[in-house]
Amino acid sequence: MRIGVLAVQGAFAEHIGMAQELGAECVELRQERDVEQSLDGLILPGGESTVQGKLIRELNMYDRLKGRIADGLPVLATCAGLILLAEKIADSDTVHFGTLPVVVRRNAYGRQLGSFYVEEHFGNLGKIPMTFIRAPYIEEVKTGVEVLARVDGHIAGVRYKNQIAVSFHPELDHNPAIHRQFIEMCGKKENK
Repeated sequence: MRIGVLAVQGAFAEHIGMAQELGAECVELRQERDVEQSLDGLILPGGESTVQGKLIRELNMYDRLKGRIADGLPVLATCAGLILLAEKIADSDTVHFGTLPVVVRRNAYGRQLGSFYVEEHFGNLGKIPMTFIRAPYIEEVKTGVEVLARVDGHIAGVRYKNQIAVSFHPELDHNPAIHRQFIEMCGKKENK
């Protein structure tokens, strides 16, 4: 199984490590030709969503990535990755991929000093650790979006068709549950 990890900026190395521990081959997506490879899934990491959005366009990766997501390529998006997928960013006219029908608020839990750790329920995985760093949260979900997690009354994790998106950083918590669920989703897509 081959997972593409957006590697233009942000916390991609930890995602690669987690996916490799679960037996996946990872490909760093740094330029246009990387996106042309055969992929069974895509990870959009945390980092700076504005910078990532700018770079994927400048590096001619935007159209191909958006098309593959729209065509059903399984995606795991964390923190900034959630913002890249969101159909709408609160208080902004910016839209990146726009494939996830949610409204997201950037830095909603506060800036760097507002970072925190909790353990909360996530879908059918039970309680898992969640590390929030300058995290967004989801203000509104549209029809068809399944809410997987809430923290402090705010939506922190969702699933929509082929997309799992979370406000936090599961790659930092040494708990592979979310990555395992994502890789299982990739395997189901691969076998279709």
